[in-house]
Amino acid sequence: MTHRTVDEVKARLDRLQSFDFKEERFTEIAENQLNNNELSDRQVLLYSYHNLLGEVSHKMDLMDEHMDMKPTCFMGCAFCCYFPIITTRLEAKMITYAIENMEPERQDYIKRHLENYFEKYHEKIEHNTSLDFEAGDIKHEYMQKQLPCPLLDEKTNTCLAYEWRPLPCRTYVNYMDPKICEENLVPEETVSFEFLYEDYMGTFNEVAQVIAQDNDQVLDYPTDLFQYDYLPVFLREWMNK
Repeated sequence: MTHRTVDEVKARLDRLQSFDFKEERFTEIAENQLNNNELSDRQVLLYSYHNLLGEVSHKMDLMDEHMDMKPTCFMGCAFCCYFPIITTRLEAKMITYAIENMEPERQDYIKRHLENYFEKYHEKIEHNTSLDFEAGDIKHEYMQKQLPCPLLDEKTNTCLAYEWRPLPCRTYVNYMDPKICEENLVPEETVSFEFLYEDYMGTFNEVAQVIAQDNDQVLDYPTDLFQYDYLPVFLREWMNK
């Protein structure tokens, strides 16, 4: 099978200059949740998070159509699941809220998985989460330890909370030979669409502000929004409660 070259991918990425991103869709999603009187404040936050990220995924599908190009990523390929995943405390809360609302069997499985994860990878977690991600690019050093994401099921190479996965997991793609990811810790040929973070997080911030004004028990605003850390750190805190 012949895969695209770097130059071919770059040429197609240039087509995005004519793509209509329709940023207003994020605002529409937020307003729909905030105007739903049947939802609790926690549900408004949770569904806003889920649907805003869903819009990010939808936009990426539309971008692929616009470029006439599809990622070569496939289920069971989990090399990117060893990258450092850094989130806000608010996003981590949404993931844990989502887990707490899953059916009991799935929820119990994830909690048992996390218990085993933090026991098995204790030393690697301590090392990797001590790396100062604000001081520079720590991807190579982090990847060298081959610490999987806490939500990666290593038996199936699938995400245990796939529909709730954060933005970095959605916006990192490969349009070339999948072996690039297999053979390189931090491939230069892969593509990240993290510029979508601005509209997603800006809108999520607006939702959080509204909720915090009415109910300061659901989140600690603005701390939850601006405190960043590695996902394993936040999930370990949650498990230790």
